[in-house]
Amino acid sequence: MIETLNRECFCVSLDPDALRRAIEADPAAHGLHRLIEEHCPHVFAALPVFVSRRHVDAMAGVIRAVESVAALAAYREAVLERASAIARFDPGTSGVFMGYDFHLGADGPRLIEINTNAGGALLNTVLVRAQRACCEDIKSLVTGPVPTTDLERTFFEMFATEWRRAGRSGLPGRIAIVDDAPEQQYLYPEFLLFAQLFRRFGVEAAVLDPAELSFAGGLLRDGHGPIDLVYNRLTDFSLDAPAYAALRDAYLSRAAVVTPHPQAHAIHADKRNLSLLTDAVRLRSWGVRESTLDTLLRGIARTEVVSAARANNLWTARRGLFFKPATGYGSKAAYRGDKLTRRVWTDILAGQYVAQELVPPGERWIGPESSMKSDVRNYVYDGQVQLLAARIYQGQTTNFRTAGGGFAPVLTTPAPGGERQPLVACGSRQGIAVTD
Repeated sequence: MIETLNRECFCVSLDPDALRRAIEADPAAHGLHRLIEEHCPHVFAALPVFVSRRHVDAMAGVIRAVESVAALAAYREAVLERASAIARFDPGTSGVFMGYDFHLGADGPRLIEINTNAGGALLNTVLVRAQRACCEDIKSLVTGPVPTTDLERTFFEMFATEWRRAGRSGLPGRIAIVDDAPEQQYLYPEFLLFAQLFRRFGVEAAVLDPAELSFAGGLLRDGHGPIDLVYNRLTDFSLDAPAYAALRDAYLSRAAVVTPHPQAHAIHADKRNLSLLTDAVRLRSWGVRESTLDTLLRGIARTEVVSAARANNLWTARRGLFFKPATGYGSKAAYRGDKLTRRVWTDILAGQYVAQELVPPGERWIGPESSMKSDVRNYVYDGQVQLLAARIYQGQTTNFRTAGGGFAPVLTTPAPGGERQPLVACGSRQGIAVTD
């Protein structure tokens, strides 16, 4: 099986020189590779993660099932009822870079969460260009449905589609990549890569703190001029903070296109939504087809909202559960049940949390006697997968702090059934047959 390669193939690895060339292919990116080495030294793993085609197809099936339910009026009413007021504003766009994160096990992939501002897509694009392969068979594997050479154009076209769906014509004149204190963010180098990407396609771009924005006379602007579209990397998904006032006002008045946006987060990324997506009774009451229901129940880690009424039951069952803040991000304030203390449990009960069935992560061996955990992210737009990437890590959650860990390419076959062809890993491990 292809999972055997995750245990025994160490022959495909990151080529540092090729990575530097991929990052600095644009002359304007000179010095960016060094910035990545200094700013986020463990963002790139040295080895890829191999995923069978049947698991790739199963993940895509779960994503289609989720998207079909998310389009239902009854579902949207249920999630927006508990969301902030700004989430009820519909800008008419989908939101870029939806991230569907899965743990892969023997019984197939299980969705553990959805993110609306999933980072890393452009970093993973340069990463897949910098892999050394041990043989021609390995070279034939792919990282997703979009060829690597087409990914940057695909990403740009996604932003252009958001622009058109908001009722605009042509292209935006200027795009801002916005986050709090962007230079201090772990993925700040990716912000710079996106600015360069937009410029290559003829659109001016800047990386900005929201405090640099002003809104007056129907225009969102910074010190250098108007801003037409905002690539939103903020983690305040309701744009509540006073520092976001200009951005919020421009968004609500449709003066600027903001993507991803508060409604996209409320419909997809609030972790309480997973409790609805694994509630068979509720789904049937909404008219969800049995085939779709089966896909959701098999493909999503069962989730429930933590409540005082269920506190005793959840505490008793905690060793098989993972607790996450409903609107959290980046694994912050998330806890394995078997690590909980009574003090933390009190905090969980006082907050808005979900309890999720504990689904073990995948495993990637990085040497004959050393392994790390892994998960798989699907970067999605409009329900269509653009790119697959893995995260290799140690500890309770993904952290990008472990030597040998970080983002890793996902390698799979380009067509169903392809894994039945033998792949041979060079070195001491040979004749590894890859099948479903």
